[in-house]
Amino acid sequence: MLNYAEQVANDLLTIGAVKFSPEKPFTWASGIKSPIYTDNRMTIGYPKVRQNIYEGLAALIQESFGDVEIIGGVATAGIPHAAWVSEKLNKPMIYVRSKPKDHGAGRQTEGAVTTGKKVVLIDDLISTGGSVLAAVEAIRKEGANVLGVVSIFSYELSEGLTNFTNAKLTFKSLTTYSQLVATAIERGELNKSQLKTLQNWQQNPNKWQL
Repeated sequence: MLNYAEQVANDLLTIGAVKFSPEKPFTWASGIKSPIYTDNRMTIGYPKVRQNIYEGLAALIQESFGDVEIIGGVATAGIPHAAWVSEKLNKPMIYVRSKPKDHGAGRQTEGAVTTGKKVVLIDDLISTGGSVLAAVEAIRKEGANVLGVVSIFSYELSEGLTNFTNAKLTFKSLTTYSQLVATAIERGELNKSQLKTLQNWQQNPNKWQL
């Protein structure tokens, strides 16, 4: 059986969706300085990579949320993966905008009717969980029973874990920060001194300094 965590980590590194730069950190939209940058939107451009992802996500959902009735995608990066998983599992699909439309019916969710249905949401990555948890609240207000969240990748940040715990919600990721770092070391793309920097950042990204 394919080890999806390891395979997807390799895939993300191979296509350049994940970049490490411990010496010259990236700046996230939130203002956080980070030695790693992840752009999982790149995965849709590579058929075999996206196949490994949607098959892995489908297996993860079947294992963790076997009674799911609807697959949801969080706009925008989660939408294509939700579509492929929906087709793989033969389940109805929705997608959730970051906010309601300002015209027409003013809908925030499109697709299948979620009232009374068991839903799993898919996002491309989890850092603090803020955007996907907002999507969870949006469809809960429409009467959905959200079983949990799955993502391609998780930074495994303590803030994210706390936010999901407070929301009383389970999340699962196909691959993780720890797996990516381990895979990068195996590939010779990181050395042990860089590893220490990456570990320090993960422990406290808001206060991390070189």
